Amino acid sequence: MRSHQVEFTESAIREILRETQGYPYFLQQWGHEAWNIASASPITLETIKDASKLAIANLDQSFFRVRFDRLTPREKEYMRALAGLGEGNQRSGDIAAALHVKPQSIAPIRSSIIQKGMIYSPAYGDTAFTVPLFGDFLIRNMPR
Repeated sequence: MRSHQVEFTESAIREILRETQGYPYFLQQWGHEAWNIASASPITLETIKDASKLAIANLDQSFFRVRFDRLTPREKEYMRALAGLGEGNQRSGDIAAALHVKPQSIAPIRSSIIQKGMIYSPAYGDTAFTVPLFGDFLIRNMPR
C-alpha cells in the first residue's frame, strides 16, 4: 500500500489479523473496505472497526451464503451444531450429542460436508471448519 501512499497503524494491522485470522481472502476483503472508507492515511483502528462491519456483511451475502446454500437441511443442522460448540477442533461425538443422535448416524452427513470442502478432519474423530468465521456466520444466520 505504500506505493499508493497509504499506510496502516500497527493497531489497525493487529485488528485486521485478529478479525480475519490471517485468511488471505478475508485480508483482501478487509483491506478493500478499509481503503474505500478511509478518509486519510494512515488507516486507523477506528477505520478498521468500521470496515469490519462492512466486510462481515459482504462475506455473509457472498462468500458464506454461496457455501451455505450448497448444504442440505441436515448438513446445515450439523454445521450449526459444530458452530455452537465453539472455535477450533470439535469431537464428532460432541457434535452428535448436540444433535441428540448417535455418532454413527451422522457419519454420512459429516462425510458429505467434508467432500463439499466445508469441514475437514484435522485428527481422527475431530472436525473443524475449513475457513475461519464460517461458524460465526452460522450462529448469526441460524439462531437456536
